[in-house]
Amino acid sequence: MNNLNPMNWQAFKNMLLENPDKVLQFQYAEGEYVDASYHITEIKQAPIVSVDCGGVMNSWTEIVVQLWEPSVAETERAMKVSKALSIISLVEKSLPLNPLGVVKIEFGNSKFDTRQMYPSEFIAEGDSFTVNLAADFTQCKAITRGQSCGTTPSGEECCTPSSATVANVKQVQVLEMVGAETQSCTPGGGCC
Repeated sequence: MNNLNPMNWQAFKNMLLENPDKVLQFQYAEGEYVDASYHITEIKQAPIVSVDCGGVMNSWTEIVVQLWEPSVAETERAMKVSKALSIISLVEKSLPLNPLGVVKIEFGNSKFDTRQMYPSEFIAEGDSFTVNLAADFTQCKAITRGQSCGTTPSGEECCTPSSATVANVKQVQVLEMVGAETQSCTPGGGCC
């Protein structure tokens, strides 16, 4: 299963429920897996409220599953999906998780900066169940809606350079040309 859209919590949990006896692995980069001795250290639920550059309020919930690799690998330890499900069950006794919340997996180690990633593909092969992770991304929601990106008080759109920025760039270009013609720069001469 390959998802281009973020997966919700219920769909993620259902994928796990279908594979309880398999060993749960996470691939965070091509050929790079979270060490088998990882722990699920916490599951966070984060309500997000934002206003985008088009002036539209947005809200959603994220469910973040945090993975941690111990500094000394525990070679005898590989988490089965059923163990992950028991941790989820324990969490949900205290914190009811929004079934429509967007799932993210948070992970990092000495070779990979900590970040939140989306489950993008699930591979059940033999005795293993692998969750491939994809990088989070940014977007302009206004443009995605087919709208303008909002305007500033001066009437310019927020995602385009302001006329002041364009004027400053032109002034720098002129100053660079003046400096190039004279091949010298003196304090207060305006070339730097």
